[in-house]
Amino acid sequence: MQLNPKLIKTQFEKSMAKYDENALVQQLMAEKLVKALINCAGNNFANILELGAGTGLLTKQLTGCVNYKKYYANDLVEKSGSYLKSIVSDCKFICGNAQKIKTSSKMDLIISNAMFQWFSNLEKVLGHYRTILNPAGTIAFSTFAPDNFKEIKSLTGLALDYKEPEEIRSILEKNYKVLYLEKFDYKLNFTTPLEILAHMKHTGVNSLGAKHWGILEVKDFCDKYKSLYPDLTLTYSPVVVVAEKI
Repeated sequence: MQLNPKLIKTQFEKSMAKYDENALVQQLMAEKLVKALINCAGNNFANILELGAGTGLLTKQLTGCVNYKKYYANDLVEKSGSYLKSIVSDCKFICGNAQKIKTSSKMDLIISNAMFQWFSNLEKVLGHYRTILNPAGTIAFSTFAPDNFKEIKSLTGLALDYKEPEEIRSILEKNYKVLYLEKFDYKLNFTTPLEILAHMKHTGVNSLGAKHWGILEVKDFCDKYKSLYPDLTLTYSPVVVVAEKI
């Protein structure tokens, strides 16, 4: 689907205040990502670049577990900088599109949680990040596989271009040695379909579509959700990756 960067920025900015309390799966992904990183590549990285840092959910996890000299962090939303500097006071914040980011120094680690699914050309972006990394530098990220939000796609037709894990591996292997790749599914339970819509709003995911729903459209969605998915679950399908520049 065609993505609107301005809409994505606006929706994530609106979701920031309630993001951490709703981003239960993203928290789990961050924990798994940091654990996989340390197991595969150690915990010493002089220069770290975190992409799509948001409210600092991954930042808190990572900085408590690794040694570093300089921490660079990026987000599309300017307000993210204040969240990040409350965690890493001397963090260098770079506001802008992560796909086009430029840094003054080479990085030893590029890391990102739950963001790469927004990229329209993963191969091109990973090629760009290779130029930012030092020799044998590490890239670690989490994203999502095609079953992610399968309930939403079946009802609305809206979905990002999620890639299968093996396609991600194939793209990576052109420029990196894959050290770790894991896919897992996780279901969240809700009491009403309206709660599901609120959850997506508070995690920025309602930037999938620009069209504003009226009362009738919301009611139709809720009725269909209850009919097709009476247990009122929402499926997440995360993928966690660690790779080394070659």
